[in-house]
Amino acid sequence: MSLVLSERIGRVGLVTLNRPEAKNALNEALVLELSRIVCALDEDPEIGAIVVTGGESCFSVGADIKEMTEKTFAEAYVRNFVSRDWEVLSYCRKPVIAAVAGYAIGGGCEFALMSDIVVADASARFGQPEVSVGTIPGGGGTQRLARSIGKAKAMELCLTGRLLGADEAERIGIVSILVPAGDHIRTALEMAARIAGYSLPIVEMIKESVNAAFDTGLSGGLRFERRLLHATFALDDQKEAMRAFADRRKPVFLHR
Repeated sequence: MSLVLSERIGRVGLVTLNRPEAKNALNEALVLELSRIVCALDEDPEIGAIVVTGGESCFSVGADIKEMTEKTFAEAYVRNFVSRDWEVLSYCRKPVIAAVAGYAIGGGCEFALMSDIVVADASARFGQPEVSVGTIPGGGGTQRLARSIGKAKAMELCLTGRLLGADEAERIGIVSILVPAGDHIRTALEMAARIAGYSLPIVEMIKESVNAAFDTGLSGGLRFERRLLHATFALDDQKEAMRAFADRRKPVFLHR
């Protein structure tokens, strides 16, 4: 059985974690398969956005504890545990939308934090409970959570292991859009289709520029944004979209 399912819906790639008997616990085999599929979608010129979900009832309960329990320091260090393949969502140039229902905790929460947009239904639960099993949120949890919601709140969640309901997660900025139970995948696909309908290079430039805000100071970020703005004037899609606006018609994007 495939641990990760994928399908193409128009210009959208839908990726589903498929380990329901373990609530989509992230073992190395699943993560490797996810990395391979997501990289292929990211390189496919016919795909404009990616939706990642755990299905109807659970996103992911995080790293597979059974696989981790007897791992030694040397094994973790030499094999660089939780490294390139685990970070695949953060490496995507195309927009990634996480469609979340049920638990998104530990590594599952970290996968959501790597995504560009998080659509969650009312059943969603987020958190970094690694402290309760004697380790730390090591898949980016301490870093991305602090950048998303601030130091004080990130400290509280990581040090206590408390889980957040969907309402609180939306209020503090983990969740982009909160939808009724069962609507998370449909909403994420609709949003992804809308994004994928725009010019791919423009969309990728927007994503790159927003991400730069977390890696640079304001003045450096503004200079980077300005250069990307200037670069858009070299695109056929910029000319087509602005002419279409003036002509009161829908643009036909060529993604170049």
